[in-house]
Amino acid sequence: MEKTGYIILIIVAIVWIIAWIVGMFENVWLGIIGLVTIVGLGLLFIKAFTDRLASKKDDKYSRDVKK
Repeated sequence: MEKTGYIILIIVAIVWIIAWIVGMFENVWLGIIGLVTIVGLGLLFIKAFTDRLASKKDDKYSRDVKK
């Protein structure tokens, strides 16, 4: 159930981002600002994701904590 919810949210987010990219090029100057914003947010997401994958401490916490 939880994974299904995450999958739906990811699909909606991807569609929203694609619609945002298509729509922002209607005005070139705002489109460039929006594109830079997307690139910056993407870089921050990639950094956070790689930090999480490299962290042994988080793995130990996820494995040892009872839900």
